[in-house]
This record gives sequence, structure tokens and C-alpha cells, in this order.
Amino acid sequence: MPDPAPSASRQEQKERTRQSILSSALELSLKQGFAQVSLRQVSRHAGIVPTAFYRHFESMDQLGLALVEESFSTLRQMVRDAQRDPEVFENIIDAAADVLVETVKQRKTHFGFVSRERMGGPDVVRTAIRHELDLFVSELAVVLARLPNIEDWSSDDVQMVSRLFVRNMVTNAEEVVEMPDGRPDLEERIKEGARRQMRLIVVGFKDWRS
Repeated sequence: MPDPAPSASRQEQKERTRQSILSSALELSLKQGFAQVSLRQVSRHAGIVPTAFYRHFESMDQLGLALVEESFSTLRQMVRDAQRDPEVFENIIDAAADVLVETVKQRKTHFGFVSRERMGGPDVVRTAIRHELDLFVSELAVVLARLPNIEDWSSDDVQMVSRLFVRNMVTNAEEVVEMPDGRPDLEERIKEGARRQMRLIVVGFKDWRS
């Protein structure tokens, strides 16, 4: 029976190179924005020749789309975990503020990428970010539809309030991205601001009629 190890090793090396390209593009885009980063710069930073880049991505646009996908994967997992965890659901406002800040701190480069590129990136990247935010609104709406006083709302209204929460989330995430390391005072201020903003949205639930 042939030894599968060489094939597995090649696949691992390919994945490492792919991740190196993604990490290099993220790091370079921190300094100058993704639109200004060239394929040659990414290849040089990743320690590969430009022709090797094309074994992983067809173009810089495709690389940008992969970065968007990678950046939003954490957010999607965050919503799915919230649906499965009764404690998070019962204390959704306090838990959401804590989870958001911790998630952004762990993936600062990815959230920084989204923050910069959603307004100033290439068209294909901006469009992909808008699409991912719309998907996130839809996934969050499924969670919110289970909250008290909202069960009988129309789907359009649930989507509307979900979009308000997502806009709040994006604003607070951007504040966390800009927050210097080692500033628990600023971190707590962001969390408390997020809680107050979400409570303000929720106050209107009881009296709203679709």
C-alpha cells in the first residue's frame, strides 16, 4: 500500500503557503490599504515568487475576496454559538457586548481590514463586505426573532432591527480596532457604550407594531 505521507505533506505545505499569502496581504494592507498592495509585494513578503502566487489565487481581487471570507468567518461562528448557548441568549445584551469585544481583540487584523476596506477598498472587496454584512443581518435576525415582544413582528421589521444591531456592532468593532493595547478602561467604556446602545434599541420593542 502506498505511503500517503508525501501527499499529505504537500497539502500541508500548500495550505501554509496560502496562509502566508493571506497574512502578508493583511499586514501590507494595514500600512497602505489593500487597493495599493501589489501582487509582487505580497509575493515578496510571503517569501515566494510571483508565479507561485497563481497556484493559490487567480488575481489580487480573488485574494481580497478570500480575506473578506476569512474575516467574517469568526462573526458567523459567533452568531451560531449564541444560538446554541442558553446563557448567552438569556443575557443577550451583556453577553453580546463582551463577546464582540473579545472576538475583535482576537482578530484585530481581520476586523481592521473590514473597517478600512468597506469604504475605501476596491469595488469587488467593498461589494463582498456589504454582502457579508447582509448575510450577518439575516443570521442575527433568526436569533432576534426569539426575543420577547418581537415574536409577532413581520420579517421585514425583524430584519430592520437586526440591521440596527449590526450597525451598532460595526461601529463598536471599529472602536476596538483603534483601541491601544493594555487599556482596560477604554475596553470597558466601549462595552458599556455598546450595552447602552443595544438597550436603547430594545426599549422600543414593546411598543412597536408591524
